[in-house]
Amino acid sequence: MALLDRVLDASIFFSFDRSGYERHARQFAKNAELDLSGRLCLVTGANSGIGYQTARGLLGRGAAVWLLCRHEGRGREALAQLRRDAPDSELALHILDMSELASIRRFAATVERPVFRLVHNAGVLPSSRQKTADGLELSLATNLIGPFLLTALLLPQLKAAPAARVVFVASGGLYSARLDQNALRVPAEPYDGVKAYAQAKRGMLILAQRWSEQLAVSGARCDSMHPGWVDTRAVRSSLPRFWRVMRNRLRVPEEGADTVVWLCASASLPAPPGSFWFDRRAQPAHLFPWTRETAEERAELWRMCCELSGWRAP
Repeated sequence: MALLDRVLDASIFFSFDRSGYERHARQFAKNAELDLSGRLCLVTGANSGIGYQTARGLLGRGAAVWLLCRHEGRGREALAQLRRDAPDSELALHILDMSELASIRRFAATVERPVFRLVHNAGVLPSSRQKTADGLELSLATNLIGPFLLTALLLPQLKAAPAARVVFVASGGLYSARLDQNALRVPAEPYDGVKAYAQAKRGMLILAQRWSEQLAVSGARCDSMHPGWVDTRAVRSSLPRFWRVMRNRLRVPEEGADTVVWLCASASLPAPPGSFWFDRRAQPAHLFPWTRETAEERAELWRMCCELSGWRAP
């Protein structure tokens, strides 16, 4: 069985799909869970899909959950549904656009209590080149610069919480990408949204490792994960051809959110901070040697994020 698992996992197709989750889930260990009662957890992109199921899973464990959503109407629908499911929970909706730096700053200024968990789930995969109000390419702004800035601005609140954790929801698509600063800033023509997305998610993995180093002194940690191939509204709209071909093999959002909730709720994690997770197991950051970045490229990514977000480390 172990040999068969290795063969199926190496295929990607039978690992990232729903059969991969079902196979991996049979090997999940029963981890001791923390008491999340009343502890504040922030989830971006929480109105649907993986973000919604993450919020639902945390509420079910007693956490106080803030839904950070761009669309107010969808956010209110999610809020109403979650309140029906967990009427006694502490639950709130905050409107936050992760592609707009001003929106992130406004929200961060309102957070006055310790943040126990911060889940970066919001993401976009645009089909055409788009610029934000800050002059950034939309995929770069939403998937990388926005999460970087929100983490930076909430550092005092994260450090004030006991053993806080930050979780970045990345993508298995990053395995195909090598970090390229120029491609991140100005994607090549013709615009390829999938490549821009993979580049941003590669950067996200690297930032999670760097943030873990920054947070270590306070006892906090930061990790990244990928959920496999999940049937979400974003996949249907951004990758319609992929969805049509794969729709019968895609994971449901609850399965995609499983590792996120596990990372938030587990009393201890079986790998060091900064790890990259898939189906509750730490995974290599690179599958191919030609995708490895240098130490200088990693440092330059950090400098770029500071520059484009306008944040200066204390």
